[in-house]
Amino acid sequence: MDEPTSRERMLQAISHVEPDRVPFCYMIFELLRTKCRDDYEFVERQLEMGLDATVALPMFGVHAAEGEHDVRTLPVKYHPDVEIRERVEERAGAPYPVLVKEYHTPAGVLTAKVNKTNDWPFGNQIPLMDDYLVPRSRKFLIEDEGDLSALRYLLVPPRSSDVRVFHRQSARARKFAAQHGVMVTGGWGVGIEAAIWLCGLRSTMIAAIQRPGFVQELAEILHAWNVKRMAVFLNEGVDLYIRRGWYENTHFWSPQLFRRFVLPYLKAEVRTAHRAGAKFGYIMTSGCMPLLDMFIEAGIDVLIGVDPVQGKGTDLEKMKAMLQGRVCLWGGVNGYITVEMGKKDAVQAAVSTAIRTLAPSGGFILSPVDNVRDTSEKTWQNVEAMLRTWERLAEYPYLHPHGG
Repeated sequence: MDEPTSRERMLQAISHVEPDRVPFCYMIFELLRTKCRDDYEFVERQLEMGLDATVALPMFGVHAAEGEHDVRTLPVKYHPDVEIRERVEERAGAPYPVLVKEYHTPAGVLTAKVNKTNDWPFGNQIPLMDDYLVPRSRKFLIEDEGDLSALRYLLVPPRSSDVRVFHRQSARARKFAAQHGVMVTGGWGVGIEAAIWLCGLRSTMIAAIQRPGFVQELAEILHAWNVKRMAVFLNEGVDLYIRRGWYENTHFWSPQLFRRFVLPYLKAEVRTAHRAGAKFGYIMTSGCMPLLDMFIEAGIDVLIGVDPVQGKGTDLEKMKAMLQGRVCLWGGVNGYITVEMGKKDAVQAAVSTAIRTLAPSGGFILSPVDNVRDTSEKTWQNVEAMLRTWERLAEYPYLHPHGG
């Protein structure tokens, strides 16, 4: 029998079939990515290591116009009637200047203000959505119901010109994936999580309780925007559509709030992916244990980011028992504390625990969560230790409980 391709192995794991071995596919692997000239070499280097790499569309970012932020996938473009005005305010005695960005739309003006700290990476620009906004914003873009009509002018469907560029890039990437036998992923879709960037963490959580109608309307706007972008990826025939949910866990949203503001839209997006023949992956790296039953209800295929160290409350055995045969688990080892900061024997032990706990009967993809970035020799040695331990333990005949 021929050895399965990496794509076949990954899809078998997602479908809860035991492949020849446990797939090992990094969620994010900046340590290696920075050593490569482009995304194609990045895939080839992973395959040379024996990893199960994926081709993630787009292989190269579709460049947005100046001042518009690329949310990791398709560029964010605004309605043509939107006018942007920017300025820098210097304040006597203040530690930092303040960046101001105004979006003048037919429905009103939206204003964002941010402290330009020493580590601010965007020059004098303020992106529409980014983690850097959360602790540095002096005024978030969206504050109440009156701002939502204007927001609709910023969250418009992808432009046909950008879709054409994306299609050309994707055709090359899909051909490359077929030649190398690897899975094609895409999306990094976003739902109510984007409220954290647009409204601020504290304001969003208070509004979800005190002004649920406002948050409901915002969730619907974000969902409609995401579905339009999602369609572009599904039209390219991705094997796995991925939606991010780092800010949708129970550190922020109670299970009751998750059921109201996240679950309905998650369900709809899963159905959309499945109708297109794609699997659906959902990223959540912490605070997910109270939501496992809703992941099953939503019908997601893969929970990406299973972290036994920094994932607060994560119980690998309980998670496996609840989700076995229903939701594939991707992760199992902490990236920062274990791989970057830990000792070699700790890495080996973590890989062994993850494989022996999560791999039996299929439904497991090994990865550090959620990234390995440190460039020190020690980290690279731990990367090698993780790889060698996986090679020793990964074959499925040895994975059954109480096996060797």
